Amino acid sequence: MSSMFQPKVWQGQPRRALGATETVSALARLDGWTLCGDGADLAIEKTFRFANYFETIAFVNAVAMVAHVQDHHPDLSVHYDRCVVRFNTHDVGGISSTDIDCAGRVDALLAA
Repeated sequence: MSSMFQPKVWQGQPRRALGATETVSALARLDGWTLCGDGADLAIEKTFRFANYFETIAFVNAVAMVAHVQDHHPDLSVHYDRCVVRFNTHDVGGISSTDIDCAGRVDALLAA
């Protein structure tokens, strides 16, 4: 099974909001993800572009599988030729290591 679909048990790990330095450092390891929002709505976000609606929806379905397996669900904004993926951890009021991990798994969906 592909590593992006290997479940990670988050329940046994205490989650906390990452500090500013930790967040910037983590974002530097992710390609194209940016900070958006503020306060409890702070999130990481990336726009994925596709040739057509079919490719976009195929990507959305793959993201849904990752989210289901990881039990961590992003906000998705779906358009004809793009999908905006946005992660944050509501119960910590910001960005957690779970968000960073899941963003990497979503990126891996399109890795060559």
